[in-house]
Amino acid sequence: MADIAKLGDELLGLTILEAKELNDYLEERGIKAAAAVAMAGPAAGGGDAAAAEEKTEFDVILTDGGDKKINVIKVVREVVSGLGLKEAKELVEGAPKPIKEGVSKDEAEELKKKFEEAGAKVEIK
Repeated sequence: MADIAKLGDELLGLTILEAKELNDYLEERGIKAAAAVAMAGPAAGGGDAAAAEEKTEFDVILTDGGDKKINVIKVVREVVSGLGLKEAKELVEGAPKPIKEGVSKDEAEELKKKFEEAGAKVEIK
């Protein structure tokens, strides 16, 4: 039988890209990610230790485009590269939507300030 602690440590050390590749590999073999999480969830333990660590990556979520949507659309196009006018408009009108994910606390606060100045409501998670 595999050394569970060693396997667990290796899984915790995966990058996001490696985790995605692992997910794809398991799904090819008939194991859905939700089923794997449900099976591993209670046995994983260590949840208290992870919760005690300080969060270093944050998601910036647009919760409301506000009354000045044109200004908010301009800010969306400024901070999210590669979005055209139509995509930016759909993002603002489809709120709540994530704007950026996995950013530092400073960048998240800066983005929140930009969007609030444009008239939008933003949440950091």
